[in-house]
Amino acid sequence: MTAVTVPGAASASASERPGPRPSARTSGRWAWLRERGMGASVLVAAISGGFGVLLVAVTGLIGAWLMADPFLSGGETIIIVVAILSVLLVAVAMYVAAIVTANTFATIVAGRTRQIALMRLIGASARSQRSRIARQGLIVGAIGAVIGLIGGTAAAAGLQELAARAWGLNVDYSIVQPVLLAPALVVALTTWVAAWAGSRRVLEVTPLAALAGSAPRTAEEAAGRTRRRVTAVSLFAVGAVLLALGILAGFVTPLGVVVAFFGGLASFTGLSLGAALVMPPLLRLTGRLFGRSASARLAAENALRYPERSSRMAIGVVMGVTLVTMFAVASESVKGVMAASGGGEVSGEMARLLDTFSAVMMALVGVSAVIAAVGLVNLLTIGVVQRTRELGLLRALGLTGRQIRSMVLFEAAHITITSVVFGLLLGIAYGWAAAQSLLGSVRVPPLWLAPNFVLPGIPWLTVAGIVVATAVLTLVAAVVPTRLATRVSPVEALAE
Repeated sequence: MTAVTVPGAASASASERPGPRPSARTSGRWAWLRERGMGASVLVAAISGGFGVLLVAVTGLIGAWLMADPFLSGGETIIIVVAILSVLLVAVAMYVAAIVTANTFATIVAGRTRQIALMRLIGASARSQRSRIARQGLIVGAIGAVIGLIGGTAAAAGLQELAARAWGLNVDYSIVQPVLLAPALVVALTTWVAAWAGSRRVLEVTPLAALAGSAPRTAEEAAGRTRRRVTAVSLFAVGAVLLALGILAGFVTPLGVVVAFFGGLASFTGLSLGAALVMPPLLRLTGRLFGRSASARLAAENALRYPERSSRMAIGVVMGVTLVTMFAVASESVKGVMAASGGGEVSGEMARLLDTFSAVMMALVGVSAVIAAVGLVNLLTIGVVQRTRELGLLRALGLTGRQIRSMVLFEAAHITITSVVFGLLLGIAYGWAAAQSLLGSVRVPPLWLAPNFVLPGIPWLTVAGIVVATAVLTLVAAVVPTRLATRVSPVEALAE
């Protein structure tokens, strides 16, 4: 008697990745944790959670140092400034992590289309499936938050010990405080919300989709999402207006930078939501740089045929590059204003102070860039895994393993080059807006066009570092996907 296998959720999920099938021990309730993308999501939550815990602990430690110094006046003001900076930097890191997590879960859901449709076919509702994915996000966030809590607390304790031994900064302060739970809880909740937002597509999956393979939206399908486009354009417009108001207010008071901050946040959120509209034209321009070989043309077409997938990969890198460039440009612009007010040069001590502050801020913002880089590697890997059948078809049509590897490498380079150029331009614009709204009211000799106009300072060394880091990221991001792309034989891939 011939056994008939009914395709179910487990088989559908297993078919989304090449390699050995999961064993009975790992295919139970928690088998989804082994799915491609989940480990990287835990890493993203752990990095952002550890970063938040470390900043909160270090802020308290700095406050204890300052309050214990009898010769330091105005210690309370410095503590408040450090606390505000810590909150802002933690918020930025969690903002980047939330977008990366939402994009990861959106990509995972795109690969689960057939599985979700099969569940719908046997009676499950779309909302129950979406709630299930959101719960997975909460579990991922909780695991990452616990790891981050432990790692961040340990790092803060190590820093306290180092400061006591190396600089003699001994103070009676306990690192372990209940307040350290706050960033960990926020990370878990943020990951849950991001998973809920990324699983929006579940509501659009019908039982009939079980008859088709899993595939992301095409350019035509993505363009038809009117509500998302309107929201993205509206947010960007509101943000642009707030940026302009912040710059104008900056001619009167340095508090204009607060208005500009919210304007930058709103406008960039609009860009993130509308990435599928903004990135494809930029990717098309970049695609022309790689020549007319089969691998290069396929890489360019893949980015344009499924704009949501390529835009999710690109926007994280854009965020990381924008943040690093923004802080570097703002710092360089401040130097320019101080040099103009000081007769053409900045004193050596002030220059060292600015350089040190800029380096510290860049290192802290670099955590957000690392989160974005993890997101790119993760999404590129998931994309290759979900295209096993497509890659097998290309192999069957005559493409060699080397050509497939070149195609994946071109895709990574395609996305990172576009993201870096776009991020540099955005970073320069946002950095100048921050400096102008903060220093526009400072009375200095005319720099250009009009008094109090701050020229954007371009940190060429930082730009060069970003370009080099991008080249390294492209190679790293392509290592795992290229290996996966050529691991499965054409016949086995076509059977998926």
